[in-house]
Amino acid sequence: MADEDELRSQMIDAFEEADYPISSPMDLVPALPNGPSTKFESGDFSMTAMELNTKLSGAEFPYESPESFVDDVIEKLNEQDEI
Repeated sequence: MADEDELRSQMIDAFEEADYPISSPMDLVPALPNGPSTKFESGDFSMTAMELNTKLSGAEFPYESPESFVDDVIEKLNEQDEI
């Protein structure tokens, strides 16, 4: 089982260098340490940033901070029973 706090921390670390506000997932790519192949892992959960993007339909851009973006990502992953 994935640890939400661990995933949240990994995602904030990865996304915090983007120039906020962000208006699309593409605004995050330059900030990611390994680009779209940046991987987030916890327990049995493993997903690249590119795979994560496919789970974000309906995301409400723009986001003003990495925390607000990651909160929505975690919520959508929970809704889809990914974590």
